[in-house]
Amino acid sequence: MVKYATITSLLLHSCRNVSSFAPSSSQNSRNVGIMKLSAALTERQVQFWEDVDDGLNDVEIVYNEQKKGIDRIRNFALTAQGVNPFPVPTIPGHQPSEEHVDGLTAKPLWDVAIDPENFPWAQKLEANAHIIMEELQAKLDREALEQSLFAGDSAWQNNVMGTGWSAFRLQRLGVWNGENCKEFPKTTELMRSLNIPFAVRGVCFARQAAGSGVQAHTDGRNFILTSHVGLKVPEGCWMKVGEEKTTWEEGKLVTLDTSFEHSTGNPTDADRHVLIIDFWHPELTEAERAALEFVYDLRNKFESGQIPVRIPKRKPQRLVEDEEGQGLAGIFSFLFGGDKN
Repeated sequence: MVKYATITSLLLHSCRNVSSFAPSSSQNSRNVGIMKLSAALTERQVQFWEDVDDGLNDVEIVYNEQKKGIDRIRNFALTAQGVNPFPVPTIPGHQPSEEHVDGLTAKPLWDVAIDPENFPWAQKLEANAHIIMEELQAKLDREALEQSLFAGDSAWQNNVMGTGWSAFRLQRLGVWNGENCKEFPKTTELMRSLNIPFAVRGVCFARQAAGSGVQAHTDGRNFILTSHVGLKVPEGCWMKVGEEKTTWEEGKLVTLDTSFEHSTGNPTDADRHVLIIDFWHPELTEAERAALEFVYDLRNKFESGQIPVRIPKRKPQRLVEDEEGQGLAGIFSFLFGGDKN
């Protein structure tokens, strides 16, 4: 079983600054956690966690006025850094990672179309799925080779998903791809009109080539759910999530929690196409979503070099840099990794 190299699992190996992440009501456990830490930080890593702390403080100030706390996100950060115990799965097939928010319902498959209270956009999406199906088919008909539309995200992605899986992304990490959206204007307009609470991973068309499959894997993040809209689904395609096995139906949603081990297969002689939509778990509060959005947005800014280097407030040890022997560039590559689904 392959497990996604999530950002905080990478941070776990080299970032251990937790003093600023503990819930405000847990000073004692915070001090105990600090005493347990032994790994060192580079200055840039210390800067990251200090900046996260400052941002979470700002989020907390805004939402405390509405009596909406973010203690679960403070604990998320402690777990991410190895201070809190690693989450223990309670359901067969569940593989939560250190990127974990406590107290969220965990189940392999969700029937979002019959739950308008938690997923008010789902029924309207299914009712308009023909728009997406027609636009995709028209695009494929214009393409001389289907492979010119779909491509693997990266060598790392191909290692996890297999070479038979490829994607065409409309939105990723909260940013709409303007050029790609021009290829699917009606789909993009529909997506934007439904007020779906998009999470950090985004929206993409995905193709599973004939005779291929995706090996069992998990990304570990229990606070994001993923819906697939069936677009072109040959009979015989399947997906297994945890201990449950299902398939896709054209024009309908299949929704899974990707912190469960999941795999897919297309044993047919035709390609399978779906639209993938990642969105926040419905049991997250508005404040918690804002806090998670900040953390991941900051991570992306650090990774892309948008955050200037500064001297951290806390003097770091330099053991990590010495042990790795790669310098800042190598350490930062190890810290943040490549594409993350």
